[in-house]
Amino acid sequence: MRSGWVDADAQRCVDHYGAAGVNRDVALRVYTSRLLGRDPKLVLHGGGNTSVKTRGRDLLGETIEVIHVKGSGWDMAEIEPAGLPAVRLAPLRKTRALAALGDEEMVAILRSNLVDPAAPTPSVETLLHAFLPHKFIDHTHSSAVLSIANQPDSEAICREVYGGRAALVPYVMPGFALSIRAAQVYEAQPQVEGLILLHHGIFTFGQTAQESYERMIALVSLAEERRPAGKTQVFVAADLPPASAPVAQIAPIVRGACSIADPAVQGAYRRMVLDFRTSPVILQYVNGRELGRYSQSGVVTPDHALRTKIRPLITPPVPPTPLPLSKSFAEELRAAVQRYVAEYQAYFARHNARQKTPKRQLDPMPRVVLVPGLGLFGLGHNAKDARIAADIAESTVQTITDAEAIGRFQSLPENDLFDVEYWSLEQAKLGKLVLKPLAGQVAVITGGGGTIGAATGKLFTENGAEVALLDLDEAAAQSAARRIGPAAMAVQCDVTDAASVAAAFEAVTARFGGVDIAISNAGAAWQGRIGEVDEAILRRSFEINFFAHQKIAQAAVRIMLAQGTGGALLFNVSKQAVNPGADFGPYGLPKAATLFLVRQYALDYGRDGIRANAVNADRIRSGLLTPEMISARSAARGMSEADYMSANLLKREVTAQDVAQAFLHHALALKTTADVTTVDGGNIAAALR
Repeated sequence: MRSGWVDADAQRCVDHYGAAGVNRDVALRVYTSRLLGRDPKLVLHGGGNTSVKTRGRDLLGETIEVIHVKGSGWDMAEIEPAGLPAVRLAPLRKTRALAALGDEEMVAILRSNLVDPAAPTPSVETLLHAFLPHKFIDHTHSSAVLSIANQPDSEAICREVYGGRAALVPYVMPGFALSIRAAQVYEAQPQVEGLILLHHGIFTFGQTAQESYERMIALVSLAEERRPAGKTQVFVAADLPPASAPVAQIAPIVRGACSIADPAVQGAYRRMVLDFRTSPVILQYVNGRELGRYSQSGVVTPDHALRTKIRPLITPPVPPTPLPLSKSFAEELRAAVQRYVAEYQAYFARHNARQKTPKRQLDPMPRVVLVPGLGLFGLGHNAKDARIAADIAESTVQTITDAEAIGRFQSLPENDLFDVEYWSLEQAKLGKLVLKPLAGQVAVITGGGGTIGAATGKLFTENGAEVALLDLDEAAAQSAARRIGPAAMAVQCDVTDAASVAAAFEAVTARFGGVDIAISNAGAAWQGRIGEVDEAILRRSFEINFFAHQKIAQAAVRIMLAQGTGGALLFNVSKQAVNPGADFGPYGLPKAATLFLVRQYALDYGRDGIRANAVNADRIRSGLLTPEMISARSAARGMSEADYMSANLLKREVTAQDVAQAFLHHALALKTTADVTTVDGGNIAAALR
């Protein structure tokens, strides 16, 4: 591992934040925190913490000694000075005289000593930073260090690797007790450059930011060098099928098996978003003959239990091609999930029985799924959580691989892992956790780069869905996705081409794990008196305004059936389907056919929990209803453009956001199918009943 310290970059950071009144110590603390946080071999997703002891002013303007330490919710990779709240140091040091200090009381003390009462809560390891005398202190969960700190003889290996450069701290759960123990270990060996916390991570320290940071790099490098050079084949391979199905066909089966039916609401499921990973290292790991041993031993550092649970699920091996997949894989996978759930519930009951204050059980579904022959999935209630779980799982694979190359991976005893997974500070957050209505669901929207598609994507994202915008104009889809946010996916797709549709759905499934809502919104309008229109135009209109809807629905249904958790097919049919306009037959005829397509899907797939509904919208300013078309249609009706756009019972112009609301209504209406919702401000001629 190489140092990333660059004098010029460090000075730029000092100058930049100095202009805003931030002192040099804190600016350099920001600089080296980012260097550590941006290396996934050291820190993942909010893990680790850093601190600096300096002097600052309190709210009364008095100069006091403070410690700036990473605050809750901040990621070291992108930390700002605000993410290093100042805490009065003297009161923290006084707590060392206490015989004991509970986690809640410790947090209360930390918050009560914040210089800025509105600042984020300091790290739970703040007291450890405070009890050590050094100015700068760094803490990471280095994968290389964990590979030697998770061994049956980890103490002997660590002493061999570090000699007198680092002291060893036996495992203690983070909090007051660990802070006391670490300080005692340091004080017995004050010449050391760092502390190795067995089964946990590494601390380094120094009088300057550069010294503490470069000690981290040096000590981690020693751990990296302990791995035998040239040992590439660590695990003996299992006897697996020579070829396997692609991820886009396996993911929906995994996703469906890991969904929980809501006992209180018929037809509702708590679904998961998936994030897939594979590589030569991952494949060697999941294809290993002893996967059931080393992957089930536990996490590499207890913090990971909060994101991944203490063990992953192992699926049956992926069946070989050619496809379709045998039903036995799905059946065996569901049985494996049921066993996992039962074992998790037994694990919870076993350890909850010893708690003075009973814990609230987390949902029992896995957060990491290992698929022999394919790779691994991270699972979460949204794409971000799934990505975090997958990142941690990928790092875990590397750490355990390195540990097995050295000796034998050994995690902490189960009771220690339970205590972190069910930490009282984490349990307190459960009551505040509110999932959005569409959390865990994946929505595909065609015409996603257009006005209605973009508005629908934005609204669905705001309600918790993961969104994929499909459009023939890839640039338009990408622009709409950027406006929605980084989680939105843009996919180029020609909805009139079966291969393009299949490729688009495969891409969405590979990204998110499946599809729950398909909004078939793309369309195009042609005008002309029906008796005079060219047949080629009529056929072209049917391709996009009817057959494209069928292609989208077919692709979505295949995935929904594989998931086994129902779904929603939503179609933009237009009021032309029930109330044709003059000289608009080339557009209205295929839309009328699409209305009956909706009803046919409702009839044929209702028993599978798949709902099919339509939105009958009229006069929405969009790529279809262009300014030129508004001018032509208003002239055909003999009225002004303003009157044409508000020619309804309410005398209000209808917008793309109104259509999006109708789609959202149907996505949430679990007991409505074969319905047509009219969004036109009121038009008796277009009313169905």
